[in-house]
Amino acid sequence: MYLQATRAPRYSVLFALPLLLLYELLALLLGPGAGGVRNGADALLRGLAMAIGGRWAPVLMGAVLLGVGAWLVVRDAKRHAWKWRPRWFAAMFAESALLALVFGVVVATLTARLLGVFTLAIQGAELPSGAATWLMLSLGAGLYEELVFRVLLVSGIAAICVRLFGASRRTSLVVAVAGSALLFAIAHYVGPFGDPLQLSSFTFRLIAGLAFSGLYALRGFGITAWTHALYDIYVGLL
Repeated sequence: MYLQATRAPRYSVLFALPLLLLYELLALLLGPGAGGVRNGADALLRGLAMAIGGRWAPVLMGAVLLGVGAWLVVRDAKRHAWKWRPRWFAAMFAESALLALVFGVVVATLTARLLGVFTLAIQGAELPSGAATWLMLSLGAGLYEELVFRVLLVSGIAAICVRLFGASRRTSLVVAVAGSALLFAIAHYVGPFGDPLQLSSFTFRLIAGLAFSGLYALRGFGITAWTHALYDIYVGLL
C-alpha cells in the first residue's frame, strides 16, 4: 500500500513542494551573492516562460507550477476520499536518503567497471563557491532536472511511442527511460556553463540518468526529486 500510494500526486507532489520553497528561498536570500547562478533546467523553463510572459515570467512560471501541482493533489485526494497518512512523508524522506547513498555507490561502481576508473558525477566541473550556493543548486537539480528530464521527457516520450507508433506500454517506457537518460547526460555539456566533455563524466551521467529515470518510473516524482537532491548534497557538502 505504501509503495503504490506514495507514487500518487497527493503524496508525491506535496513531498516535492519543500524542494521548490527551499530552492526559491535560498535563491532570494543569496541574491547577487550567488552570482545569479541557477539550476540549468530552471533556467531553461524560465527562458520559455520569458518568451511567453515577458517580465511576468517568474510570476507565470510560479503560478503554473503551483496551480498544476495543486490541481493534481486535490484531484487525487478526492479520488481517495481525502485519506492521508502523514507519517509516510517521513518514510519517503528516509527512503530518498537511503536511495541517494545507494545510487552514488552503484552508479560510480558501474562507471568504474565500464571505464576502469573511479569517477564522480562532478568530475571536470567547477563547483560554485560557498556551501549555501551548492545547497541551492542541489535542491534545484532535484526539483527542476527531474521535472524536465523525468516528468516531461519520460512521460512525453512514452506517450509519443504509444500514440504515434503503437508501442506497448513496456516498450514505450524502456525507450523513454533510455532517451531521457541520454538527453540528461548531453545537457550537462551544452551552453556557456556546460562542463568539458569527458568520457568518464558522460558515462557516469548517462548511468545516473538511467537510474533516475528508472526510479521515476517505479516510484514517481517526489521520491526521485528528493533522491537526486540529496545525492547532490552528499557529493557537494560531504
